[in-house]
Amino acid sequence: MLGAPACFIFLLCQLTGPAASGIPKKLVGAIGGSVIFPLNLSVNLVDSIIWVFNSTTLITIQPKTGSIIVTQKRNKERVNFPHEGYSLKLSRLKKNDSGIYRVEIHSSTLQEPLTQEYELRVYEYLSKPKVIIGLQDNKNGTCVTNLTCSMEHGEQDVTYSWKSMDEATNESYSGSILPISWRWEKSDRTFICMATNPISSNSSNPIFAQNLCEGAAGGQAPYVILYILLSFILLCSLALVLIILIIQRERKKEHYSRGKPGKYRLFHCAHTPKGNRAPLPAHVVRYTKVIYL
Repeated sequence: MLGAPACFIFLLCQLTGPAASGIPKKLVGAIGGSVIFPLNLSVNLVDSIIWVFNSTTLITIQPKTGSIIVTQKRNKERVNFPHEGYSLKLSRLKKNDSGIYRVEIHSSTLQEPLTQEYELRVYEYLSKPKVIIGLQDNKNGTCVTNLTCSMEHGEQDVTYSWKSMDEATNESYSGSILPISWRWEKSDRTFICMATNPISSNSSNPIFAQNLCEGAAGGQAPYVILYILLSFILLCSLALVLIILIIQRERKKEHYSRGKPGKYRLFHCAHTPKGNRAPLPAHVVRYTKVIYL
């Protein structure tokens, strides 16, 4: 077994780094998830280990007896010590679990307990960011406006960036606000906002410059209107011709269905003596020329 001086040196080595400089170890977790507060030490050299959240004692551990006391009942099912060690695992994280955690290692060989601090931040998984379109200024075929990206909730430690894509190039921009200047004759551009926090990221629906700047045609508007008008007239003319053709075809069908002759008449030929001419029925005489041989 290590003596008192060796024990002190061993514990100090285990807790050097952020604790010695007074800077807490930074940890992140997701709502509903879990996080581990790492602690490496030798059980035989420690009398007690106390975990504290802000100013409230969470857990007291006595390694020699194996006693573990969880102060608050609501935390009994949320705390665990994985791999039979003394690193603390906190599960079912909630937003109000964010804060400063401190572990105190007490030993009879030390005048004061050694401490290690942790800073935990619990975040939400990001939903799809929304984009707000600013006021537009359309002059001489150029559209100028701003796009602003934001989250409806979960704004903590969120960073924003933009992707601007067209047929030739893909560009990236930082920040929640993206200024846009786009001319009507240029190829269409697509803008996508990316929101990121320490545990997740999400992107907005794509926004197309051509739809965003519909009124940016400026001086080209009369030509666009003329083109639309001519196209409408052409379509109406084609539709009228088609209707006339359909009506004519229907009339011909009706004409033949009533038994009326067309362009050619039917000639009835019969070997009938001239002196004994038999009269033809009236409905045949109307549409038939008789040739006597």
